[in-house]
Amino acid sequence: MMKANYLNKLKAPLLSVLLLAVILGIWQLATLPKKTVAPTMTAAELDYAKLMGKSSEQNEGANKSGFPTPSDMGRTIVQQLSDPFYDNGPNDKGIGIQILHSLARVGMGFGLAALVAIPLGFVIGMSPLAYRILDPFIQILKPISPLAWMPIALYTIKDASLSGIFVIFICSIWPMLVNTAFGVAGVRREWMNVARTLQVSPIRKAIEVILPAAAPTILTGMRISMGIAWLVIVAAEMLVGGTGIGYFVWNEWNNLSLTNVIFAILMIGTVGMILDLIFAKAQKVVTYVD
Repeated sequence: MMKANYLNKLKAPLLSVLLLAVILGIWQLATLPKKTVAPTMTAAELDYAKLMGKSSEQNEGANKSGFPTPSDMGRTIVQQLSDPFYDNGPNDKGIGIQILHSLARVGMGFGLAALVAIPLGFVIGMSPLAYRILDPFIQILKPISPLAWMPIALYTIKDASLSGIFVIFICSIWPMLVNTAFGVAGVRREWMNVARTLQVSPIRKAIEVILPAAAPTILTGMRISMGIAWLVIVAAEMLVGGTGIGYFVWNEWNNLSLTNVIFAILMIGTVGMILDLIFAKAQKVVTYVD
């Protein structure tokens, strides 16, 4: 029985590795050089080709795709991760420094959003009157793309980094606010009646009764907000420039380095997965199972 359970646990990771191998194999086949018959070139045309940096292999008809191969990506990954924190100037920083700058902006914007959204969500969830007053504003502001706020932020704040933090704040606040209000409003009536019977103070009731009951829903909102924040920071940094993983992607595209662009995309996905796993673990910790 134990052996069967162990094999069942290994099944999904093995299938994931197999799928990855298939994807890499298709990628390798798609980027293999193709032999083509090159037209006959005169001596002047050969000299011009050499002047333009074209190799003799290209002149002989080796037509290689411009898309990087898996081996090219492997070399780039090793090169980038061997020294991720180097700093050679404004436009030449390691991937580690870029990710840390992005995480700092996301952390500040997300933290400010939590400080506003969670208490306000408690008020909305506990007060039907507050819900009716604020709901029209929430429904109007919630669908607006966070990047639509960027011009206003740049005009009023006049600082690119702070504008990025403001955009993260705007995109993070709504899922936390809505989920907190929903979780607070959904606390069992029996528990609220017991707290009322015992004449528990409102603050103590919020901390000891409502918060533990609504914590899974609140963390769900925080998890959604973090995913959106990490998604938005890449686009925001492409607009504001300076430092960050989004700026790194845009800068490497301008340098026509597709391998570094793909590497940055992989790092964005990896960091996003780690952040999501952290919130998923926290959500399991606070979830009460009857």
